[in-house]
Formats: sequence, structure tokens, C-alpha cells
Amino acid sequence: MYLTKDPQQRTPRVLVVEDDSAINDVICRQLSRLGVVPEPTFSGTEANRALDSEDFDLVVTDLMLPGMAGEQVIELIRNRDALVPIVVVSARTETRDKVDVLGLGADDYLTKPFDLDELSARIQAQLRRSLALRLIKDDPDNENQPATLAIGILNINVDQRTLAIEDTVIPLTRTEFELLELLARYPKRVFTKQKLYEHIWNDTPPVDDNTITTHISNLRSKLKPYGADAYIQTVWGIGFKLEVPPS
Repeated sequence: MYLTKDPQQRTPRVLVVEDDSAINDVICRQLSRLGVVPEPTFSGTEANRALDSEDFDLVVTDLMLPGMAGEQVIELIRNRDALVPIVVVSARTETRDKVDVLGLGADDYLTKPFDLDELSARIQAQLRRSLALRLIKDDPDNENQPATLAIGILNINVDQRTLAIEDTVIPLTRTEFELLELLARYPKRVFTKQKLYEHIWNDTPPVDDNTITTHISNLRSKLKPYGADAYIQTVWGIGFKLEVPPS
């Protein structure tokens, strides 16, 4: 089952940004098999034009693109829509590249050469996750959860999806916010990487442990100037938890 922002009206549309025509074709064919509509583009500039003209339920993008780099495409998307999932498929394998790209707002990172089944699983998970977020965001009667979470100096506004520390709003990516919110809802509870993946991505396809670790690392970096990075604690060999350390 492949879900959309409005499953009653249309099937999902996925923007594919890949300058290698053979790889672009392979990805688009696989997306068609999944029952979604691919929109192939071959440069960052072409992708920008497509984003100006229509809405997409997910974006699959390379980084090394003609016209406009993939990093710029990610920034453009995030300036327009905080919820649309972005899956990066790139030949870059350095940890620094992954850290930077996920920090810009990408949700997942797959290295080339990639397995089509794994790409499909990750896309399905992101589409389901995106739909769930939009349904919650658009539901005016959603009062099942508290509007704010206060942990130490952290003030998390669930409705507005913002984090404030000492009246300063800290910009977080979608995944960073969801990780922080989950940990804050269950302080002192230890989450394994697998459990974090199940909760945040709503599925259990194969996952590179470094993806979750990188999101956690980026989140800690944003909390560090306020001395709150120590709130997110690593339980070695198990996972992560959020707990205010004793003063």
C-alpha cells in the first residue's frame, strides 16, 4: 500500500533528480512498479522548475548535479515544505557528506551502487511517515497529546513543531524534531536504534545505523551552544535516551 497526502484524489508523485539517464530511468521504472508517478529531472535547475510548478509527495535526489547542486535543491525544498520527504542517493560515501546533507534536512541517505529493493522500502516508509505527519498537522481536533513538552531548558512545541531554549528558537530538521520529541515524551527510556527507526520512519526496512547516529549527532550539535547536548545520552551497546543530567 502506497500512501499520499490525499489518497482519495491521486497517487503519490515523486520527483527524481538524477543527471545519469540510465540511473534516472531505473529509479523511475521502480517507482512506477510501486504504483507511484515519477517525474524525472536531470539537473538541479530543472528540478527547481518542477518544484515551482507542482507539488510532490517525495523527492529522490543525487548530490552532484549540473546547474544546481543537490544540497541547494534540498535547501530550496525545505524553505517551501517542512514535511515532504527527501531521500538522497549519492556516490559520496564520506561520513562528513552524510552529516552535512542530513543536517540540511534530508531524511535518508543511500549510497551508490544501491539495491532497488532497499530503495523501494525506504521510499515506502517515507511516504507513510509523511502522510501520518500531514494528517496530524491538518487535524484540528487532535488533542490527544500535550501541546508542549518541557524538559530542563528545552521547550518543545508539538503543534508548531519548534524547539525553544531561553526564548531562542532552535531550527531543527523534520527528523531531528521527531527524534527529540519522541525521546522527550519518554524521558529516561532507552530506545534502541531499531526502535527509533520503527517509531520515526514507521517501518523496518534495512537501515544504515549511521543514518540515525548522524541525525542524533546533528541534533546534539544544535543543543551544544546551550549546554543541552548532554541531555541526549548514549547507552553504549543499546541506544539513546533523554535525561537531564544532575547539576
